[in-house]
Amino acid sequence: MDMEKRTEKDAQAYRDYVKRKTPVHCLPLNMAKAFLTGGAICTLGEFVLNYGERMGLEKDVSGGWCCVLLILLSVLLTGFNLYGRIARWGGAGALVPITGFANSVAAPAIEYKKEGQVMGIGCKIFTIAGPVILYGIFTSALLGLIWWIAGETGVIR
Repeated sequence: MDMEKRTEKDAQAYRDYVKRKTPVHCLPLNMAKAFLTGGAICTLGEFVLNYGERMGLEKDVSGGWCCVLLILLSVLLTGFNLYGRIARWGGAGALVPITGFANSVAAPAIEYKKEGQVMGIGCKIFTIAGPVILYGIFTSALLGLIWWIAGETGVIR
């Protein structure tokens, strides 16, 4: 009986500890921060895209420059340890595809550079982005195969 009370007391103490240590999040505030962060990144991208078009570039070429500049900015911010701060504040808004993906490739490269070019950067650069690339290519190939089979069998004309 004494052991049973002690076990229940320990369990309650643990629940209280977990409750104290678990961060409390405000969902509307987090959503607003993500919206502002993602919106700022996308607005910057639109500015670069429109600027390129005003300078006489075709839309596709301007879009290419927009991608390159957003990737460059993301990698630079990652290198100066600022992208992590932006991501902590803006949450999912910082995962806007091209900048978040560039960050996920650059961060491990920077972190593991001390282990050398081959065993550090070469082996660890895709630790975060690798599964995204793998499953993206696999899914694309699978869907392409399905599309080809459907075209060959006359399902799609």
